[in-house]
Amino acid sequence: MTAISPREARRCYNAHHPVHAAYYFSPEHDDTYAALGLEHGPMAYLAGRAAPFGSVGSGVVTAAFYNFHPDLVARHLPRAWEVAAPAAVLEARLRITGAYLTRLLGHEAISSQEMAETAELALRAAEGCRRPGRPLYSANADLPVPDAPHLALWHATTLLREHRGDGHVIALSEAGLDGLEALVSHTATGTNWRPAYLQSARGWSPQEWAAARERLRERGILDAEGALTEQGAELRRAIEADTDRLDVAPYEHLGAAGTRRLTELAGAFSKVVLAGGGLPLKDIGKR
Repeated sequence: MTAISPREARRCYNAHHPVHAAYYFSPEHDDTYAALGLEHGPMAYLAGRAAPFGSVGSGVVTAAFYNFHPDLVARHLPRAWEVAAPAAVLEARLRITGAYLTRLLGHEAISSQEMAETAELALRAAEGCRRPGRPLYSANADLPVPDAPHLALWHATTLLREHRGDGHVIALSEAGLDGLEALVSHTATGTNWRPAYLQSARGWSPQEWAAARERLRERGILDAEGALTEQGAELRRAIEADTDRLDVAPYEHLGAAGTRRLTELAGAFSKVVLAGGGLPLKDIGKR
């Protein structure tokens, strides 16, 4: 393995992440899952992301997803599997992915040599991911790699995204933040994600959100107005640094030259995805 700095690893992650993340915001996502009978919103999201686990109940998903209210998860799982079996949801995920990548990138791009090379590099990076303590990564790693290069790229970026996300949960837990406190302190950093949106999307009531803010105030993480204190800002910086450190392994496995090339190629595809509105950054968290 080649030494890679956490900054280089994060730069590469940021370059390929939009290719994966546009899946959640595509109209194909809502339409395809609705055709399976899955309700729009939390049910479709939870089923689509949890399907690699199989027909699990709410406990496994609550633990792995970390910041969703247990009652919200329990309202939809395992009920979703009575509507659409995990195998059907996994097949639908690839149809959604194929549709939105073709729409945003075009037929020429998805069949290009650059696409094939990007997929190969991302899959090679994913070989360096670590399974222990990484439930979402590990579940996705058990799935077969699709044959089509653009679907293989999405599969690889999903592995890399869930590996980083699992590491982020480790960092949050080590910092002593529960799922709701993690959301509250994150919104205080100035992110696009807004409290009202996350309360609704993750199932937390205004009263529960306020109670979490109070707990963070008592710990000196938030001030009286709900803004991060100096201590709170340092805590969030430390969490991000720990997340970066825990996510270096895939890029070390890929090596410095491979990481630079993946950053370049994936960044070009992500730029097109973003330009086409695949990831509505200005509107995220405000809907």
